Amino acid sequence: MMVEGVSGRIAGAIKRYRLTDAVRKEMALAAKINCRMVTLLDPEYPPPLRHIPDPPPMLYARGDLKNMENSIAIVGSREATSYGLSMARRLGADLAALGLPVVSGMARGIDTAAHQGALSVGGRTAAVLGCGVGVIYPPENRALFERMIETGAVVSELQVMEAPNSYNFPARNRIIAGMTIGTVVVEAARQSGSLITARLAAEQGREVFAVPGSIHSFKSAGTHNLLKQGAKLVTRVEDVLDEFYHLKDRGMPDQKGGPLNRSAEKSSDTDLSAGLTAEEARVLALIEAYPVHMDELSSRSGLSSGRLAGILLTLELKGKIIQSPGKYFTVSGEKN
Repeated sequence: MMVEGVSGRIAGAIKRYRLTDAVRKEMALAAKINCRMVTLLDPEYPPPLRHIPDPPPMLYARGDLKNMENSIAIVGSREATSYGLSMARRLGADLAALGLPVVSGMARGIDTAAHQGALSVGGRTAAVLGCGVGVIYPPENRALFERMIETGAVVSELQVMEAPNSYNFPARNRIIAGMTIGTVVVEAARQSGSLITARLAAEQGREVFAVPGSIHSFKSAGTHNLLKQGAKLVTRVEDVLDEFYHLKDRGMPDQKGGPLNRSAEKSSDTDLSAGLTAEEARVLALIEAYPVHMDELSSRSGLSSGRLAGILLTLELKGKIIQSPGKYFTVSGEKN
């Protein structure tokens, strides 16, 4: 029996096909790093990903892809501001503490912060790479990579040792969007790969969320455009839960990952100066989510540069503020 479009020569080649040396080498590499090849037919294959127009027929996976239901993607700029990093960590931690896995791409900036936030509360998180799972990229994320393999998963549709070539990342983004029920863009310029993920999520029928930034920051121009186009505005984790009625019965997380009632949450938000001296609290009150220069803080506080420098160092050591290059300071967003 002949199949239309398949010549006798091709049919013969298919019949004579044997596992090639290249395939054997690839399988050996995967086995060496404890990587599994998860196909569309495997129970471990993320169910939402099966329903996108072009699901990868196979994923290389390190770690555990099970129990990734109701995952939320958090993506954004590689060159993020301290505000963006703080928001990504907080959202990642709050979602993971509610039992909602966080998916991102392990890129520098927002992706890394989102993964770190999820891990900080013992939550599950998965990274979809734009390279093979045998390649750690960016290289400074080695420790993060290894932690994710232990508690979550690192996956890719690319061959084990595929390099992080730029053309791999747009295709990778469809997997991030496809694995999840919604995508949160924390910070993105007008020409950002994160906007590709958001567009793909919308095309796949998934929810799209955006965190607002300063109207003066070009790094938030892309997220503001998403909001104009109908993305849901997000300032806290409840804004994400509002779009998923089946998740509404989950309590807000406390710092240990358990439910947190509203009165406790309000108290935590208003007690940022706990453990500070009156002078430290006064300086902290002058620092906002966007960078403020040390000279301006000195002018506002009336403190000498030397005295102010000591207070700022103390606040930084206590995790209340973050220092950026050029002696700029922002609040950390952490409730220590």
